Amino acid sequence: MKSSRLLSIVLLLQTRGRVPAAELAERLEVSTRTVYRDVEALSAAGVPVYAERGRHGGIALLPGFRTDVTGMTTDEARALFILAAQGAHSALGLDDALRSALRKVMAALPAPHRPAAELAGRRILVDPDKWTTRPSSAPSADGPSGDAAAARPAVDLDVLHTAVFTDLRLRIHYRHSGETRLRTYTVDPYGLVAKAGTWYLVADRRGRPQLFRADRVASATLTDVPVRRRAGVELAEVWQQLRRQVEDRPADVRVTARIRRERLDLAVRILGGALTGPPRTGDGDEGGDWATLDLAYPVLPAVRQLLQFGDSLEVLAPPEARRVMAEAAAALTAVYAGDTP
Repeated sequence: MKSSRLLSIVLLLQTRGRVPAAELAERLEVSTRTVYRDVEALSAAGVPVYAERGRHGGIALLPGFRTDVTGMTTDEARALFILAAQGAHSALGLDDALRSALRKVMAALPAPHRPAAELAGRRILVDPDKWTTRPSSAPSADGPSGDAAAARPAVDLDVLHTAVFTDLRLRIHYRHSGETRLRTYTVDPYGLVAKAGTWYLVADRRGRPQLFRADRVASATLTDVPVRRRAGVELAEVWQQLRRQVEDRPADVRVTARIRRERLDLAVRILGGALTGPPRTGDGDEGGDWATLDLAYPVLPAVRQLLQFGDSLEVLAPPEARRVMAEAAAALTAVYAGDTP
């Protein structure tokens, strides 16, 4: 709508200063002629906007003029810029609305606070989607984990937060999945990512990207050495690379199991990306009381994820997966055997 476009022009000019008409036309997806007509309409409405011709010309507002979006604090604006990095708005068709909202937010902020708001969107990402590989299917990754990690990080997130915003190198003591001893690393942080409720530090270690779960960071110390990020590389790009490495890890162990029909819906929700296809029903299993599941895991021990379904699930193949389940069940029985009357 024209009214929305006019407001967008004012907010862009207020944020950017002088902007070439061709750039405004590209951002607003209209012709340059339309931009000039909109400028005339704004001027007629009393907005002190003018156009300058020439190589360094463009559209600008008279100094001192500003609109205001009231009721927005700096922290609230930063929060919006963080949420803008999600991508959830794309699924709802709200990309244009989001861009318009951010222009209004940026225009409402005092000039000294604008860089901090922009930086928030580049240093913090929130990815609400679950991993497409289940945690137990990636026991050695520094992304999803089979560990029963605490909900609260071992290290105060404020230290990691400070590191990514002050552009300083960070020294961490870190415990990898399946290990008890701590390792010490000096890393160059790109930012923090909240993935399905779990926080991760995204950083370069010796010039290569790596993912660190915040709840496995035992301690973190800021150094006085400036961060050394790869030129032109941003958090979003590194995150996508690391996420694909975790989710595209090959699953070499194929498992067939059967589960009682009353637990099938729960199993589908929990097993998620470990499933290689829809459950198979109607195979003549004991009057239809069972459904067959086809699963894939990167390593054999990950099949122990299925223990949580108790006697409602049975691994049918391969034999080595059945053996892992039997050994795990025997070990669990031994733990509780002394409590039996």
